[in-house]
Amino acid sequence: MSSRSKNRTADRKLTIAYLAPELPALSATFVYQEILELQRNGVSVVPISVHLPGLRAQEDEVRELAGKTRYLYRLPRRTLLANALVTAITRPGKFIAALTALIGDVFRVGTFSRTAAGLVFRFLAASTVARVLVKTGCSHIHAHFAHVPADIAMYASLLSGVPYSFTAHANDIFVHAWLLEHKVRRSAFTVTISAFNRAHLTSQGAPPEKIHVVHCGVDAKAFAHRKPRELHRPVRLGSLGRIVEKKGFDTLIRACRVLKDSGTPFTLELAGDGPLKQDLLTLTRSLGLTGKIGFIGPLPHDRVPGWLDGLDIFVLACRKDREGDMDGIPVVLMEAMLSGVPVVSTRLTGIPELIEDRVSGYLVAPEDPRHLASVIEEVIGDDRLREQITRQAVEKIGQEFDLARNARMLASLFKGNQP
Repeated sequence: MSSRSKNRTADRKLTIAYLAPELPALSATFVYQEILELQRNGVSVVPISVHLPGLRAQEDEVRELAGKTRYLYRLPRRTLLANALVTAITRPGKFIAALTALIGDVFRVGTFSRTAAGLVFRFLAASTVARVLVKTGCSHIHAHFAHVPADIAMYASLLSGVPYSFTAHANDIFVHAWLLEHKVRRSAFTVTISAFNRAHLTSQGAPPEKIHVVHCGVDAKAFAHRKPRELHRPVRLGSLGRIVEKKGFDTLIRACRVLKDSGTPFTLELAGDGPLKQDLLTLTRSLGLTGKIGFIGPLPHDRVPGWLDGLDIFVLACRKDREGDMDGIPVVLMEAMLSGVPVVSTRLTGIPELIEDRVSGYLVAPEDPRHLASVIEEVIGDDRLREQITRQAVEKIGQEFDLARNARMLASLFKGNQP
């Protein structure tokens, strides 16, 4: 390419589509924060959501994003079918190539399986996305999560000729892991959030040269590092996340019983909501912890910094659930670390890439409430180490998990893929 052509490419504003399960969802703040940061860096983003979010984020910038978002599965099925027919008529060559890929994929996942039926429906939805890509002049489509959104982006790419990429996280590669090798091979590139995930994808046959590690990041402007201070009495513990098995809230509650038995004064606030909330309330009552543990419900993202500032220790006892699902690197751990709150979590998947034990936080084995309780007591009892670790945690976030830095890395990948 000549220098003049390169200059024209550099001057042209990059327009990409972003596809995610739910935009802008309170449970996936990292997706919409990434979009907003890309927009601040001059990237024009066309947001597409598979579903309407159950709990929508409410910040002003996010409301504007929601107003621009296309909600794919809210469209009538006849509209999806009509768009597929239009695509077949107007782009017959690409439609036949994409349909051939779909047929091969159906055989790979099992012809009469539920996954195969899902692929067929997502192919129809992809026809609508392909029309959006062409109409809006997108030069790339990026999906968050390697399951349903990546399926749609992959077929939309084949139908439109617009290259695609996707970010792989956790559940989407540990549980809903169909066609991973093929999705990576067909992509312009693939992003994942940890070296652990990259190794997992390559173990599934995905070509390693196509996989880039780009961590999820935290907005340094939103989470100010507080100065060291004395702990509250009783000590204030906190945990936040969707109330599901893999978050390990039951392990944390059992650890609280150990703390109570040892005479450690504490309170615990659990922020979030989910299907296991009632089970956790029952466990709390059965262990005699009703006065010690408060369930405060879901927190809007703009209230998280203030909530974290009121804590002495943040604990996230992640574990593998019965289906094999695990967290990747939870963003809330990064937010707590950047806020100057000491964090305790588990040695699982990519978490040790964020937390080096007794360097930038504390790590314990999953599903071990006694070990968890003893480490919490250690954090409480060692002022000097606690202050050293929180300082080093802030440095770690700035070096590897800063939202602006990592959004620039993504933008470079998108721009490097332009014709």
